[in-house]
Amino acid sequence: MLSELDHAPQVIFTTAYDEYALKAFEVNALDYLLKPVEPRRLADAVEKLRKTTHNGFSEKANGHHTEPTSILGENDQVFVKDGERCWFVKLSEVRLFESVGNYAKVFFGSNKPLILKSLNALEERLDDKVFFRANRKHIVNLRMIEKIEPYFNGGLLVELKGGEKIEVSRRQTVKFKEMMSF
Repeated sequence: MLSELDHAPQVIFTTAYDEYALKAFEVNALDYLLKPVEPRRLADAVEKLRKTTHNGFSEKANGHHTEPTSILGENDQVFVKDGERCWFVKLSEVRLFESVGNYAKVFFGSNKPLILKSLNALEERLDDKVFFRANRKHIVNLRMIEKIEPYFNGGLLVELKGGEKIEVSRRQTVKFKEMMSF
């Protein structure tokens, strides 16, 4: 029914069946909760709904409605599809997003699927208290940083829990230090 509507409302799917998650996200579901619903996940979904603007849609400068643009927190789950493989991933488990042209690689566990989103589009949706744009090619999960070292030209080198070493650009190093200091 949702796919038939011109302007679909915000919907949080609640079901005991995870196999419908792909269809839910294809119609831009705000969230997908599996029964039995955890109170914390329900509260997060409701908060996500509250954060969306006027009637659940953001307004463009020209006054037309666009798709929801709510910020995704670390407790949110996202649907990731790469070819035939699919995952329902909690953002707190994502270590890194890496730009590959107009796509992005998502690093979680031992997986690195490619998604059809640009790094800029991801940066707009991710909570900047948790995810940090380290350079043109990488967004890192701040909670996944294991080690930070000074790097050449005033930059930093961060090592993530998965072993990835990411350079923080000189410009972003200034923001990083401001953000992470008292």
